[in-house]
Amino acid sequence: MSGARGADDRPVVRRGVPEGGEERVAALYWEAFGRKIAPALNPPGKGRAFIATHLHRDRSVTALAAGRVVGVAGYRLDGRALTGGGVKDVLSAYGSCRGLPRLVLLALLERTPAAGELVMDGIAVDAAHRGRGIGSLLLREVAAVAADHGCRRVRLDVVDTNPRARALYERHGFTAHRTERTPWLRGLMGFGAVTTMHRPVTDTHADADATSGREAR
Repeated sequence: MSGARGADDRPVVRRGVPEGGEERVAALYWEAFGRKIAPALNPPGKGRAFIATHLHRDRSVTALAAGRVVGVAGYRLDGRALTGGGVKDVLSAYGSCRGLPRLVLLALLERTPAAGELVMDGIAVDAAHRGRGIGSLLLREVAAVAADHGCRRVRLDVVDTNPRARALYERHGFTAHRTERTPWLRGLMGFGAVTTMHRPVTDTHADADATSGREAR
């Protein structure tokens, strides 16, 4: 039947961004979080290129269908996150005058893990592949990564304009820890509150790959 998905189109989860997948991951991130990061990295083409150039490929979990990246979850651990690029990189890409205010905006989005904590920085899934459980696969694998690194919990932030993401996180055991009201950011970045959520990590998460559909490493 036309349009039917074959077995080779079934999502498979793996750790890391596959070589050559940087631009695809940057495009997915921009699609999911463009409203939030655009003030710091606009115009879109340049912002996507900046993200792709400075990715830390080993700080992510990706979902592939027919060999193509269709979902990604980034995280920060041991001082490194999926999305990179330091002060010099921003100033080199945007210039001193335009780069300095962008650095201030990027600093607002920084989240530093506490001891024993893995911090997620969001999930992005291709619109054509939503509703197939990819977000759940990615979350389970991130929990397994946290367990493998001896972390006690996973932390993430979800904005008030993304109730679907919050519902997904709650289904996977995340609970709200605190909510920070940020009305001054609504006009600039599109959200007026950020809720921090936690999920404890147990030994069972280390075996999550048994049911996640992940490729053997």
